[in-house]
Amino acid sequence: MCDHDDKHAEHMAEAARISREKMHAGFGGPFGAVIVKDGLVVGTGFNKVTTDNDPTAHAEVVAIRDACKNLDTFSLKGAVIYTSCEPCPMCLASIYWARLDRVYYANSRYDAARIGFDDEFLYEEIAKEIDKRSLEMVHLPDVIAATAFDEWEAKEDKIAY
Repeated sequence: MCDHDDKHAEHMAEAARISREKMHAGFGGPFGAVIVKDGLVVGTGFNKVTTDNDPTAHAEVVAIRDACKNLDTFSLKGAVIYTSCEPCPMCLASIYWARLDRVYYANSRYDAARIGFDDEFLYEEIAKEIDKRSLEMVHLPDVIAATAFDEWEAKEDKIAY
């Protein structure tokens, strides 16, 4: 195994270590994540859903927030994430929004489903047309909301993301 592979294994081991440590400490499910840029760990995260009463506090999202804060940026382009489990749809979307270059994961979503973390419903719902989803979604146009979009489009000093 080359040094490059050793670094991948080290970073994955750190994500897995965090997942176990924080699970045993009572923070939540067995999920940990590490974000690396230029060979350095720039963010870490673990599942804090039940301790923070925040359903979005998954390990990957917490790690993204940590890395963005530490790097003082909203874009993690050039960075990669190591996560103890294949990201759920929310985390995967967050990874795309953060512009991470690559995802390394240990356990699969099927492994997660086996222990009670089944995201298959979400994968299926997202693929459906809006009117076919189990969550009712109502389009309610608003003039002020439309105006804000028009103003954003014309704004010369906006920061695109």
